[in-house]
Amino acid sequence: MNAQRRKAIEEVLNELADLRSRVDAIHGEEEDAYDNMPEGLKASERGQASEAAASALDDALTAFDEIESSLNEAMG
Repeated sequence: MNAQRRKAIEEVLNELADLRSRVDAIHGEEEDAYDNMPEGLKASERGQASEAAASALDDALTAFDEIESSLNEAMG
């Protein structure tokens, strides 16, 4: 890989790290919101939606990690 493409991937990795950090913060907020719900509310539709959102955000964080790994692999 030439230096220009390597630099482009490094820029993408930096942007990806920023986006991952933002998603991680949202994930933490959603988990905190769910954890602080009363037990009765956790069992409600609202609680289930919050739990599902936290799970989906966790999946997104895993995807960010996989993308970062693949980009690093591409650079050698």
